Amino acid sequence: MHLLLKTHVRQPLDAVWAGFNQALFDQLSPPFPPVDVIRFDGCHLGDVVHLRLNFLLFRQDWISTITDQQTSPDEIYFIDQGTKLPFFLTHWHHRHRLVSDSAGGTVIVDDIRYQTPFWMSDYLVFPLMWLQFAYRKPIYKRIFGKG
Repeated sequence: MHLLLKTHVRQPLDAVWAGFNQALFDQLSPPFPPVDVIRFDGCHLGDVVHLRLNFLLFRQDWISTITDQQTSPDEIYFIDQGTKLPFFLTHWHHRHRLVSDSAGGTVIVDDIRYQTPFWMSDYLVFPLMWLQFAYRKPIYKRIFGKG
């Protein structure tokens, strides 16, 4: 399944990239499920992010590795690839793109491909995934300026 969300912000590419840190990550976590950050190395090649999702009656670990990170004058991106996923996912590939726009701002792009154990549940999970990432849009705008 493919999910794509774009958020325009006013700050330039370098400033937005500098803000992609654990403090931002902590703010982006939705209210449910609560997330404990076990490990956050950063957004560069080889870094690891280990989360623990708390579903009240049980917990699930989500571990991703940054498998690619590239920088050019007009775009910076990194890819987090799920290596240990919660029960409802079998594949996770999230390309985080920061793209300069012509007005001097940045477009933050969440380009996500995921799979669940069953093709039908891919579609059932889609609205929940969309909500989890749409939740980030006002946070990006508050931190990096409205676009």
